Amino acid sequence: MGKTTTKTILSRVLFLLYVCAVCLICFADSSSLPRMQRFIFGLPTDKVVHFIMFAPFPILSYLSFDHPSGKPGRSVLFVFLSLIAGAALAYSTEVIQSYLPSRSMDIKDFYADALALGVSSIFILLVDLTRK
Repeated sequence: MGKTTTKTILSRVLFLLYVCAVCLICFADSSSLPRMQRFIFGLPTDKVVHFIMFAPFPILSYLSFDHPSGKPGRSVLFVFLSLIAGAALAYSTEVIQSYLPSRSMDIKDFYADALALGVSSIFILLVDLTRK
């Protein structure tokens, strides 16, 4: 098994574990989660947590799948599709939370997720384009 193949497999396993961890955190009974201070640097703590949870999505996606090389258009398309997939996951978690007895849907959580996905996607795009 080649070095690239091993790296790809490990990246995909890490990506899958990451998605599972996000789902576990999002769907856990809120009473089982640790209590935190309400604000961090003046920002609501739960929004900061959502930002931190979703920022790795584009990075792990980039590492897990055959990212484009050579053409800027392919890089932009890959990052855009990764962004859409991350946004779909983020929105789905909020919708599912609306059906859970101890959780609730909060569109501002989705906004924090989307902001993290956008920032991380721009970072990945810049990294990919400068590597050429």
